[in-house]
Amino acid sequence: MIEIVSIDTPTLGDRGYLVTDGRVAFVVDPQRDIDRVLDLAGERGVTVTDVFETHIHNDYVTGGLALARATGAAYHVNAEDPVAFDRHPVGDGDVVEIGEDMRVRAIATPGHTFTHLSYVLEAPGRAPAVFTGGSLLYGSTGRPDLLGPEHTDALVHAQYGSAHRLADELPEDAEIFPTHGFGSFCSSTQSQATASTIGREKGANPVLTLEEREYVETLLAGLDAYPAYYAHMDPANTAGPDAPDLSEPHRADAAEIRDRIDAGEWVVDLRSRTAFAAGHAAGALNFGLDGAFATYLGWLIPWGTPVTLLGATAEDVATAQRELVRIGIDRPAAAATGGPEDWSSGAPSTLPTATFADLASVRHHRPVVVLDVRRDQEWSGSRIDGAVHVPLHDLLRRLDDVPTGEVWVHCQSGYRASIAASILAAAGRRVVAIDDEYRTDSLTGLPIVAAA
Repeated sequence: MIEIVSIDTPTLGDRGYLVTDGRVAFVVDPQRDIDRVLDLAGERGVTVTDVFETHIHNDYVTGGLALARATGAAYHVNAEDPVAFDRHPVGDGDVVEIGEDMRVRAIATPGHTFTHLSYVLEAPGRAPAVFTGGSLLYGSTGRPDLLGPEHTDALVHAQYGSAHRLADELPEDAEIFPTHGFGSFCSSTQSQATASTIGREKGANPVLTLEEREYVETLLAGLDAYPAYYAHMDPANTAGPDAPDLSEPHRADAAEIRDRIDAGEWVVDLRSRTAFAAGHAAGALNFGLDGAFATYLGWLIPWGTPVTLLGATAEDVATAQRELVRIGIDRPAAAATGGPEDWSSGAPSTLPTATFADLASVRHHRPVVVLDVRRDQEWSGSRIDGAVHVPLHDLLRRLDDVPTGEVWVHCQSGYRASIAASILAAAGRRVVAIDDEYRTDSLTGLPIVAAA
């Protein structure tokens, strides 16, 4: 009996896989924190003999090399990838026998990258399973624009061809196991599906239902910004990352925290936006663990800036540390636990919050700056008339574009608004964070500009 175990990283929108016949196992696209994989293999009493990479990843630091070294497994990476470490080179049509019953065949599926591979598992008594990485996803495909605009046209057409090759060569009952598509910015669109087959995708996936030109035009028109930290992932993965150091960081007291903030380092409050608003160390930035913490921190931080983590508990700090190593921020400069009274030499600062109804009311009495920090596609779909638009990921370099005066900042649900408000407050601005859902019934009394 073949078991395919999904290893989810929901905060980055990715999945890796451990596949076992009960004796040996192989792994596809593991994340940097390989202890999760080792624990799964240990629980099942199986030996990991092979590790496969579908591509050089753009959105996270791989754990593939570290896992192969820890287990003695063969590490299969495309022969055409210019990596700086020893690997078992693999290419289109190559077959790897694993144990007595599992056979893995590589299929070239360029589109997300030029050297992307998918892997087809064939075993007695079950339909084939294909590990598609960033190629054919549930209801979508991987983005073709992450290698730069000069390659996007070639890659989007290649992506179309790759999806059709999979659909043509595999039976309709073949199960699909993608790496991206669960919230990852590596996916061109998002899907709520949790499982699929080639047959199901043939009837629903735009890459398999549209003509090539329409697919290309539709996909390219729907692409929006992606995290800036992606630029650092390819070099890290090509060089060959080691296993992360997840040991406890240096503990900082209130005086050291103040010194780090004054020095321009990032001191990050991991608590919810509600807790942050009620009290925080002045100058700290709010990237709550209850949202896409690593994605937005990695997107905004000037790369290489020291990071100090402030968490309610040691477990929160450890969680944040694990999230950060996945995107190449290897060691916090320091950490502290407790609450704002433990992190501040004086009285903690507070952050005013409000609803959209409050905004509608206050605009009758005095002028305020309305700052919308949603992404471009969200803004173009609907916006508050008169709002200033600076996407969150551009805010640090565009602080001067935010007009003077009291700033009421909003996003779609409140998470990004709190990040933006903490940045503005740290810069000395008078700010109110709108902690509310941007939806029709909450926007009553505000003038809205809808998409044409």
